[in-house]
Amino acid sequence: MRRPALLAVLLLLIAGCTSGSDDKEPAARWQPRPGTAWQWQLSGHLDTSVDVPVYDIDGFDHSQATVAGLHRDGRKAICYLSAGAWEEFRPDAGKFPKSVLGRGNGWQGERWLDIRRTDVLKPLMAARIDMCREKGFDAVEPDNMDGYRNRTGFPLKAADQLRYNRLVAELAHERGLAVGLKNDLGQVPQLVGDFDFAVNEQCAQYEECGELEPFIKAGKAVFHVEYELTTGSFCPEARRMKLSSMLKKYALGVWRRAC
Repeated sequence: MRRPALLAVLLLLIAGCTSGSDDKEPAARWQPRPGTAWQWQLSGHLDTSVDVPVYDIDGFDHSQATVAGLHRDGRKAICYLSAGAWEEFRPDAGKFPKSVLGRGNGWQGERWLDIRRTDVLKPLMAARIDMCREKGFDAVEPDNMDGYRNRTGFPLKAADQLRYNRLVAELAHERGLAVGLKNDLGQVPQLVGDFDFAVNEQCAQYEECGELEPFIKAGKAVFHVEYELTTGSFCPEARRMKLSSMLKKYALGVWRRAC
């Protein structure tokens, strides 16, 4: 049935008024570009004097004031947390039921998680990422995201890992945070579209850096560290690939030697 002409005019006027409302678009997520310099410090007193635009620091150990200070200095802050392993020293450790705790992952006080149990882990990871958001972080670095390639104590499959990693990325994106894919090189082709950058350890030592090219080609940073090589042995190739590379010690303290 045709609308009366007067009603049509009124509807157009209302639409014109509402189109000029003060509703704001959600802020775009941070997107670090290839070659962006960074500092990764997970131990010791935080040294904010390193002249780089990105700091990756422990989400539990640092306060909202610390993140605000980095922002005042013009830095972006990445919130490090473990998404694939339980850590006995975290304040929420008691919230993880024993049924999801597997073998040790090689670090004292840590055990792999049964990532198939998203009914248990989703709210726990959501709470951790909420913490990152509330402290003002720009992004999340979820660690231990390749359990399916390790002896976890659970029969994890590649499909389980893909499902879980995408879940973690979704939780971060729902909160307006960027998120990095940690290691898990075998699934880079499937996950590059779900993550905003990558974080990698020792791809040069194991001759695997080429597997990270999809991130670079997509215009997304690859934050990369080596521990056992010399800068002369990996930096030329890292610069060619536009990786954000540096040499660190395993403790991930202040010391760094950037490419």
